Amino acid sequence: MTATNLPQDKYKAVWLIFFILGLGTLLPWNFFMTATMYFTSRLVTAEERMLQVNNTGNLTVVMPKNYLESKFNNFMTLCAMVPLLIFSCLNSVLHQRVPQKVRIMGSLAIILLLFLVTAVLVKISILPLSFFVLTMITIVCINSFGAILQGSLFGLAGLLPASYTTPIMSGQGLAGTFAAFAMICAIASGSALQDSAFGYFITACAVILIAIGSYIALPKMEFFLFYLNKDSSPSTSSNDGETKLDLLKKEHTNGADNKAVISLPDDLHPQVSVVAILKKIWVLAFSVCFAFTVTIGTFPAVTADVKSTAAGDSAWRNYFIPVSCFLLFNLCDWAGRSLTAICLWPGSDSFLLPIMVVARVVFVPLFMLCNVQPRENLPVLFGHDAWYIVFMILFAFSNGYLASLCMCFGPKKVAPHEAETTGAIMAFFLSLGLALGATVSFLFRALV
Repeated sequence: MTATNLPQDKYKAVWLIFFILGLGTLLPWNFFMTATMYFTSRLVTAEERMLQVNNTGNLTVVMPKNYLESKFNNFMTLCAMVPLLIFSCLNSVLHQRVPQKVRIMGSLAIILLLFLVTAVLVKISILPLSFFVLTMITIVCINSFGAILQGSLFGLAGLLPASYTTPIMSGQGLAGTFAAFAMICAIASGSALQDSAFGYFITACAVILIAIGSYIALPKMEFFLFYLNKDSSPSTSSNDGETKLDLLKKEHTNGADNKAVISLPDDLHPQVSVVAILKKIWVLAFSVCFAFTVTIGTFPAVTADVKSTAAGDSAWRNYFIPVSCFLLFNLCDWAGRSLTAICLWPGSDSFLLPIMVVARVVFVPLFMLCNVQPRENLPVLFGHDAWYIVFMILFAFSNGYLASLCMCFGPKKVAPHEAETTGAIMAFFLSLGLALGATVSFLFRALV
């Protein structure tokens, strides 16, 4: 098939499917994190509730948190990041031994089941310790299979043109925006924590079902099938006008029976070396890892503790962090990820890309010098809300754009038969960045 006769992605159907799959990868977990207040409220014992009622006659009094409440976020981070990192690593090394359909469909089905169970638990009374243990097991399982799903999707996208990594990144960015918007709506409506949480979990289930339906439809797309079945020869590039497989067919059909075409040389399916791939993509792998280390190290550990200096007693005080921190970050991050659909600058071999990624470390002190409260060490140099909002826009947009660039370029710096493995490796380094960021976030916050 010549370059002029390549199949087209009609109505951008494949692009849209990858967008939905990207959305389905992170939206459930974003809703899970949005419901943190619901989870901690379930960890209050009956005796503690009675004590609150006896002391005040209502439940609005501020009481010291018990151990499970106070440590919930720490345990949640640990139970999320450790399996995410481990299973991202395992997927990048062992993905060739497990069929792609099993990895993607199996992960989606198990995550759907876990969220259905979580939704049912909203309506069931259970002891705080038992609820805590079940929740942590759920977090471990969701992130384990989420890592497999994410790595498999990036690997699958690596087989297609570079622009088809963008919809996955864009869908993931929109997931955070949806979750932040849901949080603001819950605050505005005054809904009970349990009602809001139940809505989050049911919405997550619906999104996963849509993602499953989209993945089932993917193999029916001619555009996708062409790239999926395309020649895996290391000498073939994604822009070749004529594949090596076509040349082999011509060679065999000249004076030979057509049956000879079925027997292809063994070198069409060479072994894939992870070490060899890392030598080609280490700059991009480092860049995406560093980008998310800086981002997660600062957001939300530092950024969510900034207090508005312009709100006074107005309603803006309640909406400042949900809007200026969570919603604004996710909107700008999504915009940055989506921009790579039309702009891929700087190029994959440009040293400007890693320089720009490393330069983002400047946002760490900038946010520390905003009005983060409480604080013990540093002065406040950027007290006005406007400074914080400007920093957040630049911080989020640069994260989305630069990280998405790295994920797009990675599979295109290797031979076509190495593209799927490369996508999985890049997903591992993305997860490594998340884990490192969660670790250094404690240090960043302690320095303020």
